[in-house]
Amino acid sequence: TLGTQTDYRDGEAQTDPYSPEYVVPSGSVPELLTLATLTWGRGLPAGLAEVEMIERAREKRAWEATLPTMDSASQITKRRKMMDDMERKEWAFREQEIEKLQEVRLEVLKKLLQRREKNQNELDAKRLDDHWQNHQKAKEEKIKKIQHDCALMLRKLIAKRKNVMGKLERRDIIKEYTDFSSQTYAPLSRIGYFPDNHSECYVVKNFYLNTFAGLCELEASLPDSFTQAKIKAPKPKYTTTKTGFIKRSARLEVELAQVHQ
Repeated sequence: TLGTQTDYRDGEAQTDPYSPEYVVPSGSVPELLTLATLTWGRGLPAGLAEVEMIERAREKRAWEATLPTMDSASQITKRRKMMDDMERKEWAFREQEIEKLQEVRLEVLKKLLQRREKNQNELDAKRLDDHWQNHQKAKEEKIKKIQHDCALMLRKLIAKRKNVMGKLERRDIIKEYTDFSSQTYAPLSRIGYFPDNHSECYVVKNFYLNTFAGLCELEASLPDSFTQAKIKAPKPKYTTTKTGFIKRSARLEVELAQVHQ
């Protein structure tokens, strides 16, 4: 009358299949008992190899039933010869099984070697790629430095070419003040000018903001509307008209309030 539900699948909590107890009558040998060595996960459920083993066991039992009795020397010789032949067949079958097992192991070993070679090739390719990337980076940095040095040398040559004879030039004041990129408007720090120095001279100094007397004078000059605010109470909205009807906007507000509730 009660049911339970676990947190696991049936396959995770499943044990080996149940095997009931059995009683073997005297004088009988059931064929099923010859498979008692097969258990769940080790031979069961039966595959092609297990079926072949069962067929060989049946053939061997049939062959044992055809063995001659040991009541005479000729029968014993015949029995020994049949047993020798069967033993040779079993050894040949065993050799075939060993060869198949060796072939399977050889295939597994080939796959492992191929996988290792593939991983090694990928690692070598990655190392070569990293090495190539490092060389490319060093090459780009070297080219960038060469270009920077070239531009610097060109600027020096251009500046030297302007005054080949080394003559002193007179200062052209009109040209300096008409060119907004000249030293007059934008002096350079490398010639000794630092724009951050004496920056306090640009600060605005106001008498009315920096002194108490100026603040009092400024406050006295302001009109009363700045210091004494006048607040008018809002007029209520009339929801009814002069004739006594309710406005449409008032009805909509009431309906919205009801919907909100």
